[in-house]
Amino acid sequence: MPTTLHPTRAPRRDAAENREAIVAAAATVFRRDPEASLDAVASEAGLSRRALYGHFGSRDELLAELLTRGAARISAALAGVHDSDPRIHLALIGAALWAEVQQVRVLAQLAVHGPLEKTVADALAPVRASVRRAARDGVEAGWFRPDVPVESLARLIEDAAIAVLDEAVRTDLSEPEGRRLVMAMGLSVAGLSWRDANALIEATPQLTSAPVAAAATPVAAGRATPTPSSKGSVS
Repeated sequence: MPTTLHPTRAPRRDAAENREAIVAAAATVFRRDPEASLDAVASEAGLSRRALYGHFGSRDELLAELLTRGAARISAALAGVHDSDPRIHLALIGAALWAEVQQVRVLAQLAVHGPLEKTVADALAPVRASVRRAARDGVEAGWFRPDVPVESLARLIEDAAIAVLDEAVRTDLSEPEGRRLVMAMGLSVAGLSWRDANALIEATPQLTSAPVAAAATPVAAGRATPTPSSKGSVS
């Protein structure tokens, strides 16, 4: 009697794998089209719409997961970014932040302007704390403007970074242009003149060409040393 051969079925992915596949697919799909439907995400993940709803009850819930993970990744990436010079510390934060978000600019806009702003803000708390520390140290060292409360100054610096992101989406800034602009704007808001901000960037190797990982190492040499008359100037 002939033996009936059954084709080998691929094992079903378990729930954790499916969830990761959905999140990865969402990152790809929403990067192309922030208004894409859940059907498009399910198709990209190779799953049914029903399977997707087994993990995420709505598009907003999936987007929240995606953006919260992204914010946590940014916080982790910036954890080691520090320099004893608060000007360079602040510029390094801007450079590292730009490196993390510039490839997903539209999604990042949703994170800072959309209904999930509070959720993302909570995940970015370590980054905000680092900005506040740089602002406080810069004011105490006499580099940054002392006429604005530190908390307000830190928020204004954050707003400057968001403004650069908006401009990047509108004008399609290149990676080097955006990276430099986010550093220069943050420093200018903090209290440096635009000339001093650009001079600092030009004189600091980490801020001009080194990758973010290397930028976390404090500068040993090559820092700009403005004259006392330019220290903390605003123009």
